[in-house]
Amino acid sequence: MRQVPDGLTDQQSEDRAVRTAKALAGNHVGVIAWSRDADPALGDYGPPTVLFAQGEVPDME
Repeated sequence: MRQVPDGLTDQQSEDRAVRTAKALAGNHVGVIAWSRDADPALGDYGPPTVLFAQGEVPDME
């Protein structure tokens, strides 16, 4: 069975993203908090960096 992600949110800091992911981990099949450097004005996005992952999460390529 394919799992569809839901509850995608932006967080104001990496620390908050990790805290939120840890809080959600007990109620979901998998959670991931990640960040990346970005310059949306130029359309430039760096590779993702996984900050926290638990359970079944997609590869971040």
